Amino acid sequence: MTSGTGVAATPAWTGQVLVRRAAVGVTGGLVGGVVFGLMMQAWGMIPMVAQLVESSSTTVGWVVHLLISAFFGAVLAVALGHVVRGLLPGTLLGVGYGAVLWVIGPLVLMPARLGMPLFTIDDMTLQSLVGHLVFGLLLGVLSAALLRSRAARP
Repeated sequence: MTSGTGVAATPAWTGQVLVRRAAVGVTGGLVGGVVFGLMMQAWGMIPMVAQLVESSSTTVGWVVHLLISAFFGAVLAVALGHVVRGLLPGTLLGVGYGAVLWVIGPLVLMPARLGMPLFTIDDMTLQSLVGHLVFGLLLGVLSAALLRSRAARP
């Protein structure tokens, strides 16, 4: 099979595989996002998520959080779905991904957007770390389980 450029297309990057991986990632991201969101709701953090779009609504906070969760779930599955060959690699990849997202989100982007100091480690950011690790764990486990299908990976 060749692409429009005359270069042989590999099964890892066919449109059908990428769409299936994205769907797997969105599913895992939403499951992890709901669990993490419930944790944030209990900790009173959801309104802060709403502030990212200049709102104070809990509903808006949930929508923003779930959109972010679905997006980052899709990114993981599309970019690294070929690495996930079993439960252990999926779990480790997901937990590591959650840790990276914690640094990028609550330590850098969120405080920068809200005019707060960057890289602040306090009770709130440590709770957020736990939530991001749970998100990544669920995303990784679900992605590993769902990517067992030959149609979703080469």
